Amino acid sequence: MEVKESRPQGFPELKNDTFLRAAWGEETDYTPVWCMRQAGRYLPEFRETRAAQDFFSTCRSPEACCELTLQPLRRFPLDAAIIFSDILVVPQALGMEVTMVPGKGPSFPEPLREERDLERLRDPAAVASELGYVFQAITLTRQQLAGRVPLIGFAGAPWTLMTYMVEGGGSSTMSQAKRWLYQRPQASHQLLRILTDALVPYLVGQVAAGAQALQLFESHAGHLGPQLFSKFALPYIRDVSKRVKAGLQEAGLAPVPMIIFAKDGHFALEELAQAGYEVVGLDWTVAPEKARERVGKTVTLQGNLDPCALYASEEEIGKLVQQMLNDFGPQRYIANLGHGLYPDMDPEHVGAFVDAVHKHSRLLRQN
Repeated sequence: MEVKESRPQGFPELKNDTFLRAAWGEETDYTPVWCMRQAGRYLPEFRETRAAQDFFSTCRSPEACCELTLQPLRRFPLDAAIIFSDILVVPQALGMEVTMVPGKGPSFPEPLREERDLERLRDPAAVASELGYVFQAITLTRQQLAGRVPLIGFAGAPWTLMTYMVEGGGSSTMSQAKRWLYQRPQASHQLLRILTDALVPYLVGQVAAGAQALQLFESHAGHLGPQLFSKFALPYIRDVSKRVKAGLQEAGLAPVPMIIFAKDGHFALEELAQAGYEVVGLDWTVAPEKARERVGKTVTLQGNLDPCALYASEEEIGKLVQQMLNDFGPQRYIANLGHGLYPDMDPEHVGAFVDAVHKHSRLLRQN
């Protein structure tokens, strides 16, 4: 299929579409690469920009989001940009208070404790209008990118958002959220439906604003076994892709490739490959050749270098990348890490990773 490019606002012409072509399953001259959390605290300029204001104020400033999104692209020849934002802007837009506690992470002072707490949530149909600042950030960034590379929009998947809203923050066991699944299955489905109803217009709105691809983060997939996952996560993951695609068509917008990244969801690889997403993201616990066998030829794979491999020497990073590229094969593949970059990583090593992908993937195609 031809890569149809959405340029509703007369955006600058795209000069490097390698990432989009790989996402759609087309042939590419080299393997495109980007990094989850490429706009992050490992960059001194990121820390400097962020020092001025608190986390969610930064998320609400289109200029700050644009600057943070562009910073890694000034340093590295990445093949895609991903808008700087956070998955928790959606629970915020539903009326929940969320603060980012330095050194601790996100905190919900009043998490969902009882079924009746769902009544506190705003109408999901109003969420997109609450998140205009994200759309503005996307439009501004798409203009400023000047067609260098595509811009990815994103959101958290319903189950992952539910975990934060019920747990009140991060958790090593997700036992409170899972308690809901076992004790209050109806209320859980109600909450997951509310989140899905909020996510669909939010993601369609991101494309209308200029996003050229979308990634859904099911970061907490691994806390669910196959049964719970297929009951409380997968149906909503499927629903999001189906309804976003229909929504784009209704709005007269060109389709964009969609990526599903279900961390530690290796037990559901086949199902994820058939959930209506063009790209399936893998974490580092999955062997690439086995994943390729399991998902077949119909989807592109993205991933999956262990982020901690970037602590290795640049020479070692080159070898690990070479192995990874050999395992995934040259086509239908987007290189990435198996999770986000950590704050204490050396930017030079991130650069070595990006360069190694470009270099080795070109060599691989020559042989």
